[in-house]
Amino acid sequence: MSMTQQATPAVDTPPAPGQKQSDGRTRQRPLALRLLARPEVGVFLGAVAVLVFFLFAAPPVRDGSSMANILYQSSTIGIMALPVALLMIGGEFDLSAGVAVITSALTASMLSYQLTLNVWVGVIVALLVSLAIGAFNGWLLVKTGLPSFLVTLGTFLILQGVNLAVTKLVTENVATDDISDMDGFTQAQKLFASTFNVGGVNVKITVVWWLVFAALATWVLLRTKYGNWIFAVGGNKHSARAVGVPVTFTKISLFMLVGFGAWFVGMHQLFSFNTVQSGEGVGQELIYIAAAVIGGCLLTGGYGSAIGPVFGAFMFGMVQQGIVYAGWNPDWFKAFLGVMLLGAVLINLWVQRTATRR
Repeated sequence: MSMTQQATPAVDTPPAPGQKQSDGRTRQRPLALRLLARPEVGVFLGAVAVLVFFLFAAPPVRDGSSMANILYQSSTIGIMALPVALLMIGGEFDLSAGVAVITSALTASMLSYQLTLNVWVGVIVALLVSLAIGAFNGWLLVKTGLPSFLVTLGTFLILQGVNLAVTKLVTENVATDDISDMDGFTQAQKLFASTFNVGGVNVKITVVWWLVFAALATWVLLRTKYGNWIFAVGGNKHSARAVGVPVTFTKISLFMLVGFGAWFVGMHQLFSFNTVQSGEGVGQELIYIAAAVIGGCLLTGGYGSAIGPVFGAFMFGMVQQGIVYAGWNPDWFKAFLGVMLLGAVLINLWVQRTATRR
């Protein structure tokens, strides 16, 4: 600005019609960049691409029953991926989530069968056990300051050994006994493992529960104080504590949410197959974490959504079943997952840098 312009008296001149005042600091970013800033946009586009690919590569996918099966596989991953994603947004992750599912199912099955109780007693006790495992993980992490990797790795090994040892001790086998003829089984099966018909296609109830939990998790993250706490402790727990966020409560409750998810999926497995193999669950925790990462959650915390892991879980289910429907060797499944995971991490990194670039 010239000296003449500086000496000119200031005059309040309204902007011309249709014009907006801007000083360069409040300039709004383009819509494309604002969309890229959303953690679920990339995985949504990826899910659409995977769906379109298998619609052409595997014609059976176009059948309604095949799509229902894909959604079922996705839901069993997605129900657990949701609390795992919330935990990751809160800055932690849980390596014991996979075996915790089996622990819950074993508890309900053996307690009901060995003590000849109504299966609902086993279901309720299994819920308490699952919540206790989550609370223990959270409490130990908060009290010791150890990384969640070490805390939950220890829990993973403990539960894996306990699952096998206790099952062999109680049943003299590696699997639990069939509980399908016990009191309360039919009612519990309707809640956790029933099937309903839509347009001539049988759909598992877990698909409904998956979407309900996703909607609830999204509401919690975006519309509640607790959701703000999750993002705050994941971003910087020291700053969060300084402004009054209950860091200890938030961390422990997030691990307990993972415990709740493990209980629900465990009950589904129990009432779907009537029995439980004690050695299962190992490796599933990586699938849950990968679905959350593909869904836009960062391992560093403070960033992510509940919708992203829904699409991440759908991609897993789509690939898992799509390979079978295409007639390919199913051994390629893990290779596809590895490619998707690395691709998602790179895309998330690019999205973050693009969205924050001025």
